[in-house]
Amino acid sequence: MNKIYKEIFTQCSGFDWNKGNIDKSWIKHKVSPAESEQIFFNRPLVIQYDILHSKTEKRFYALGKTDLKRTLFIVFTVRSNLIRVISARDMSRKEREIYNNE
Repeated sequence: MNKIYKEIFTQCSGFDWNKGNIDKSWIKHKVSPAESEQIFFNRPLVIQYDILHSKTEKRFYALGKTDLKRTLFIVFTVRSNLIRVISARDMSRKEREIYNNE
């Protein structure tokens, strides 16, 4: 378990879904909120800081698998001890290579 994972999950108690983010990934990429949440409970899970997009708030990206083994790339932040998914999509070939080497 990496340092970022411990830092995030020792402080989080759930997920934050609202009108602005609950349907966005479904409409664009057919990724449901439930699938997005599943990757955080399945292993392996790769989490890194998204330095490029962390200007206004700290953002992270995660590479993980759903319960049905769908591999997803998720961008998220943490607000008020809740994980807030910003976007979710299928992993690219390069992302799958990184994920499979973990």
